[in-house]
Amino acid sequence: MSGIAGIAKAHQEEKVRKMLNRIAHRGPAGQAVKSFKEATIGVTWKRNQEHWTLEDLEEGCVADEGGGGRFARSEVREGGLFLKRDPLGAAPLYLGEMEDGMLCFASEVKALLPVTRKIREFPPGHQQFTEDRPTPYFQLQVLKTTEDSPEVAAEKLRTLLSAAVERCLNAENTGAWLSGGLDSSTVAALVRPLVPSLHTFSVGIEGAPDLEYAKAVAGYIHSEHHELILKEGDLIRILPEVIGALESFDALLVRSSLVNYLVGRLASEHIETVFSGEAGDELFAGYLYLKDLPPSILPLELLDITGRLHNTAFQRVDRCASAHGTLPRLPFADPDVVDYAFRLPIKFKLRDGVEKWILRQAMAGLLPDNVLNRTKVKFWEGAGVGELLARHAEDKISDADFKREMFLPDGTKLSSKEELLYYRFFREHFKGLDNLSWMGRTKGGGH
Repeated sequence: MSGIAGIAKAHQEEKVRKMLNRIAHRGPAGQAVKSFKEATIGVTWKRNQEHWTLEDLEEGCVADEGGGGRFARSEVREGGLFLKRDPLGAAPLYLGEMEDGMLCFASEVKALLPVTRKIREFPPGHQQFTEDRPTPYFQLQVLKTTEDSPEVAAEKLRTLLSAAVERCLNAENTGAWLSGGLDSSTVAALVRPLVPSLHTFSVGIEGAPDLEYAKAVAGYIHSEHHELILKEGDLIRILPEVIGALESFDALLVRSSLVNYLVGRLASEHIETVFSGEAGDELFAGYLYLKDLPPSILPLELLDITGRLHNTAFQRVDRCASAHGTLPRLPFADPDVVDYAFRLPIKFKLRDGVEKWILRQAMAGLLPDNVLNRTKVKFWEGAGVGELLARHAEDKISDADFKREMFLPDGTKLSSKEELLYYRFFREHFKGLDNLSWMGRTKGGGH
């Protein structure tokens, strides 16, 4: 992982350094800036990455890459800057326009604030040269359905996921966020045979179901397990810090990020690379609301929610890892896994009322039965957060406050008092940033 930033103009070293300072957490080991005729670019790096990072910088390339198809890249070419982002947007990238009309870019929104307030997200699966508009090189679409039998499909899926995990490995000292749900447990179980030891991490309020399920998985796969027990006050205290790191006030995203941020901090005390099971629900129909939809529209719904990951759940994973200097690995986002997932028939994903049926078949024997058969719960519910945050917002914000402040300067309508509470913290971090078109919103029923 690294943080990248740049301006499409020569001799902008001071400004690019200010940008990198805002995202120093993404590469706490060091940073460097270089000016070319066409642009000034800079990068931060993690421990043991300095040599190859500086080599790339000398050649006019900076990148945030993390295996499994995750990347955001900028190259100085004759005539201007070339930008490219991975197909699903697992790695973040944002663009800005400075007062003189010059293009700038960075890994996080906060890095653009020293030079501009005109900010937009660089779309996933797109590339751009100089001032041209981003053009797509990849587009999610419904693919021709495979004729593989359930048995063949399960075996093939396990093989593809195992290969994706292996491609993501870059160090023996690695770990996995482990909620005890099917997706995170799948990833941890597939990583474990490939490393001498595996650290796993769970966080939750005492008595939260995630803690018990995670402990069961850790014992089953023989990982070195770490857990943090929270009190309700812990979550309230870290709200401003998490929202600043997350760069969002979306209510459901913030809820899930609170625990994710703390598990990210816990993991950073032991490892530098961490695996996450994000995207399993979108690819294999894990959300409970999907059971109520007609099967005919499910393929398009799965495309839609997968296409929204870049500035919602992937953003959460990225910020909660990078805030603590760790690199997230996302094997479910591997191009080969995604391609096969969209070739599987819906009846393999939802079968006899069981969500993610084919993934459960693929992992049979590799996980405890109670985890393999566990029903989907929202991350913040499984961690024991429940309605704590909504109650806190109700205490802090009156009906009159909400009525007066529910519409933001750009026309965005806040959905609840809880979201208004988060927006107030967000506004403190991002003063004067009224255009929020770059910010994703979680789809209501799915998460």
